[in-house]
This record gives sequence, C-alpha cells and structure tokens, in this order.
Amino acid sequence: MQKVWINWLLFFVICVIWGSSFILMKAGLKQLNAYQVASLRVSSGAIILLPFAWSAFKTIPKGKTGIIILTGFLGTFFPAFLFCVAETRIDSAIAGILNALTPLFTILIGVFFFSSAVPLKKWIGVIIGFAGLCMLLISGNEKISFEYVGFSLLVLIATILYGTNVNIINRHLKSIRSLDIAAVSFSALLIPALTVLYFTGFFDQVNTEKGWLTAAGASIVLGVIGTALGTLVFYSLIKRAGPVFSSMVTYGIPFIALGWGLLAGEIVGLIQIACLLVILAGVYMANK
Repeated sequence: MQKVWINWLLFFVICVIWGSSFILMKAGLKQLNAYQVASLRVSSGAIILLPFAWSAFKTIPKGKTGIIILTGFLGTFFPAFLFCVAETRIDSAIAGILNALTPLFTILIGVFFFSSAVPLKKWIGVIIGFAGLCMLLISGNEKISFEYVGFSLLVLIATILYGTNVNIINRHLKSIRSLDIAAVSFSALLIPALTVLYFTGFFDQVNTEKGWLTAAGASIVLGVIGTALGTLVFYSLIKRAGPVFSSMVTYGIPFIALGWGLLAGEIVGLIQIACLLVILAGVYMANK
C-alpha cells in the first residue's frame, strides 16, 4: 500500500519548485533574451540528466522511445520558450495564475483525444475556470491591449501542451521509471537547445559582469531544479497518484508565484487574486 504522505510531500515540493520558476525566468530576462533563457534552461537540465540516459535507453521497451522523446518536447521544450516569450510582456505572477488552467486542459485533452468520460459537474468546473480566465485577461492594471492578450495566450498554449503531456504519460508510460523518462526525453532536447543558444549569440555574450552572471545563473538554476528535478518529481507523482491529483499541483503553484511576484515588486491587485480564486474554484469542481 502506497504511503499517502509521500504523495503529499512530492506535491508540496513540486509546488515550491515550479511556483518559483516564473520569477527565475524574470531574473534571466533582465540580461538575456527569451530564447536564450529558455534554451539555457533546457540545456542545463538536459546536461544534469545526461549521465542517466545511456542506461535508460537500454531499459526502455521497444516502441516507447519515440513517445518519451515526444513528451520531452510537449512537456518541457516548447513550454519553456512559450513562457519566456510571454514573460517579456506579462508579470511572472500573472503567468503563474494562468498556469492554473493546466488541470482543465488535462481534462479536455483527455476527453477529445484519450476517450475519457467526463460528467456534467466536470464540464461546469471547466466553464467556471475559463470564466475566471476571461476575467483575468480584461482585468489588467493598465488598459487592456491585444498585445497583452496575445502574450497571455502563449501561456495558455503551454498549458494545453502540459495537459497533453500528462495524458500521454499516464496512458503510455506508466510502467516506465520516472528517471528513465526524464533522462531520455531531456537527452533528445540537448542538441536543439544548444543550437538555439548558438544562433542567438549566447556564447559570444559570455562575460563576468554581475548582472550577466546573475541572469545566466538564474536560468541554469531554473533548468537544473525547476526543469530537471521538477520534471522527475512530477513524473513520479503522476505514476504514484494519477494524472488528476498530479495536475492539481496547479492549486499551489500560483500562490508561490504570487508571493515571489510581490517580493519582486510586481503589482497584483485584488481583482487578479479574485480571478485566481474563480479559476481554482473551477479546477476544484472539475477534479472533485
């Protein structure tokens, strides 16, 4: 019998790790562009997991390698770039709030592509969650603009990819060790990430100035802890507790992100917090 407290411990750890990711992205963006922060994040995470990749490739069943590599791109590579580009125009706290829609997309993707049965109560939860989203998009402290909405939609695309990834792992990879999934998926991302770093001129910018070192360090910490370790813990949670419980880490992530945003001087009003509560109410009803 699995110990429930271990599931909750993993739940808390992943909330803190991923809730802190948004402010680390902001720190990286102070000296690096969005593509450099994202690719440095992915490549540093991949390098940490690379020593485990060889043995993982040998133990993974035939036919599963392609699926695992796909999860790497859906759950890590593309979302990393989407979030970084979005945070060039929106606050890290808002990105954390929008990330709370992941469980709703987990349900919708499960319905439309994985033949999951969803009762009426879940659909009501989805509608409430999206109502909170619409409220958030029109509740900015400054006059709303299509640019603001457009960059917010990048985060939504990332949450759709997250929802797809969770369903794929639960359906096809439940019998494979979390470390093997993470090691193989990240090893496939290393060359694309380094390629982006090269063509964005990152290696020509390397210097010892405090600002640059801080930005690069934040991006590397984001990759090692926020991506490599975070993904490993999350995959473990999916396999132990299932996709619905795992996706509910989104309850805790926005509050950690809000806390960091406030400490960094970002403006988060009562309206934005109210929108977060509406979104989480929808998530709760959808997952109840």
